[in-house]
Amino acid sequence: MAAAITLFNYFSKQNLQQDIAGGITAAIIALPLALAFGVSSGVGAIAGVYGAIFVGFFAAIFGGTRTQISGPTGPLTIVMSVVFTEMIAKHPDTGIALAFTSVIIAGIFQILFGFAKLGKYFVMVPYPVISGFMTGIGVIIILLQLAPLVGSVSFGSSFETLINLPHIFNDISVTSLVFGLATLLLMTIWPSKWNKILPSSLFLLVLTTVLSALYFSNAQLPNIGEIPSALPQFHLPSFSLDVLQDVVYFGFLIAILGAIDSLLTSLVADAMTGTQHDSNKELIGQGLGNAIAGFFHALPGAGATMRTTVNIRAGGQSAFSGVTHSLVLLIVVLWAGQYAQYIPHAVLAGILIKVGIDIIDWQYFARLKHMPIFSTALMILVLSLTVFVDLITAVLVGMFVANLITIERISNVEIDNIVFRRGDNLIGKKNKTLSRTLIFEVDGPVSFAVSRELSRRFSDIHDFDILLIDLSRARIIGTTCAVMIIDMIESNQKAGKEVIVVLGDEQVNKTLGLLSLNELIPKNQQYKESVRAIEDLQNRC
Repeated sequence: MAAAITLFNYFSKQNLQQDIAGGITAAIIALPLALAFGVSSGVGAIAGVYGAIFVGFFAAIFGGTRTQISGPTGPLTIVMSVVFTEMIAKHPDTGIALAFTSVIIAGIFQILFGFAKLGKYFVMVPYPVISGFMTGIGVIIILLQLAPLVGSVSFGSSFETLINLPHIFNDISVTSLVFGLATLLLMTIWPSKWNKILPSSLFLLVLTTVLSALYFSNAQLPNIGEIPSALPQFHLPSFSLDVLQDVVYFGFLIAILGAIDSLLTSLVADAMTGTQHDSNKELIGQGLGNAIAGFFHALPGAGATMRTTVNIRAGGQSAFSGVTHSLVLLIVVLWAGQYAQYIPHAVLAGILIKVGIDIIDWQYFARLKHMPIFSTALMILVLSLTVFVDLITAVLVGMFVANLITIERISNVEIDNIVFRRGDNLIGKKNKTLSRTLIFEVDGPVSFAVSRELSRRFSDIHDFDILLIDLSRARIIGTTCAVMIIDMIESNQKAGKEVIVVLGDEQVNKTLGLLSLNELIPKNQQYKESVRAIEDLQNRC
């Protein structure tokens, strides 16, 4: 019975009223964003709303962050717009079905990540990489919304948008531009205390929709058109071997970015509430939500930072708030969906441009003059790759470069853990045997990062007959270093030199044992304590 309870998120009846208030407030914020993300993705406004409903509902029930509000986010929407564009271009008849099959696969990947307990690794991303990535997403959102903002024809990528900027601004609809800029301006100057009573995005969405319906035709002010006021249909996934690579690739990309997005939001929720989320459980909840969303052709989602913080500030304390958020959105769609057809594209563009501006890491730019050159260069690299290449390349290249520098810094620290010394230096007087003994001592952890320097140092030492390898204070020895130690033993034995080993802890011994240490070194030349090994060498005289 206890095991079954752990499958579910934290629910508390004691705070039900606050949770309902938080969920309703989060839904009010989520509705215009979900509509905007749906339109921006290219699949339609209703897909964004149903993404918020499905992912928000199942992630709240099965996730590991009690106050998390999930739904479509900026990064995932950008990914999905790319997925739809490429899938439809390659497979015109089945492209949409294949794109949502990738969403199902993404959910399965996230569930597997959770069961494999990989949650903690998704937030081990250097700050410059996250900053560059998120800023790049913000720039992409802004660029992609420039055409809808001015009532022009949209383009599928930020690069195409930049190339076609002259055409976009030569085809301006004054009405669209006025509505879009007014939306952006009012959202920017709207006092934060007013947002607690009436969110700016919802107010502007309702106001401009009424104006559009009463005074403007679709030709004067393009709108999103009719959306269904009904439950979504269930769709079986579309799959074949010839599309396997594309479907799995996009699924993996959605899963990775969704996991990072969600778990970073979980950390924000922890900081605000003083609680601790379960990252692996959160991945399982997000995965279930995304997999189910894919079957109903709804956009994938992740933990949404703004909606989560709004929920917490409005009183949300348990997963009841996330469930309430989804149910409120469902009620709105079923009862008021017919009125959403008059929402102007330009207004949604204004809302999304404000989202893009907020996503950009302005704090990083404010600190730029105090940042190390490498961190700044890395951030700009990731930002550029995000905007002009693709998201996964940006993250992978950023992580690769960051890890290279980290490895170099670690090697500079770890190399001090390796010491070569003469045996008679230990006893403070001359000893015939110890004077011919070279002690190779490892004091602390060493990884593959020090292997090259270790090899170089050892190759410069020749004048010894006995090699004592002291691992008694070694903590961690990487496989590469372990192989080098074994090679050191073999080469010195072939050169006619005696090799003695002081064993380390259980893990170190196991690593060396797997590489045939016991076959190379007889038991009488293996010691558990370095003091005993030195004494035996000293007593040979």
